[in-house]
Amino acid sequence: MSYGIKAYKSVGIKDDLAVADPHRIIQLLMQGSLENMAKAKGAMERKDFAEKSKTVSKAMSIISALQHSLDMDVGGEVSDNLWALYDFMVNHLIVASRENSPAKVDDVIEIMLKIKSGWDSIPMEERQKGFQLLAERQEQVPRASA
Repeated sequence: MSYGIKAYKSVGIKDDLAVADPHRIIQLLMQGSLENMAKAKGAMERKDFAEKSKTVSKAMSIISALQHSLDMDVGGEVSDNLWALYDFMVNHLIVASRENSPAKVDDVIEIMLKIKSGWDSIPMEERQKGFQLLAERQEQVPRASA
């Protein structure tokens, strides 16, 4: 990919993030993990080990970020289940990389697609309730005095 296209894509993502609500940010993270896993599969098939390592690492970092963004206090069983799924996905990508297995990457892609599909289908009114809850919780956090 040419430098110009890379720069354009980078600016586009930064612009998305600058105006994104928390729901959109999670969507972008999920999409980023999927893109990096697809690149990792291609690198495995080409036996491009440096690219495989880079893209698997990026996908694992993104999945870990998703895992650590879970609200375990409010999310209950859903958060517990997602935590376990994200943990499985990271560990499965480690095995996929070690074994150079595009099929194992496909397993993780399939799980992420299901999670993303569920996330994408959250109705706007439920998102708004979540944003409101988040805002209320942030207001309750005591501010450090200067």
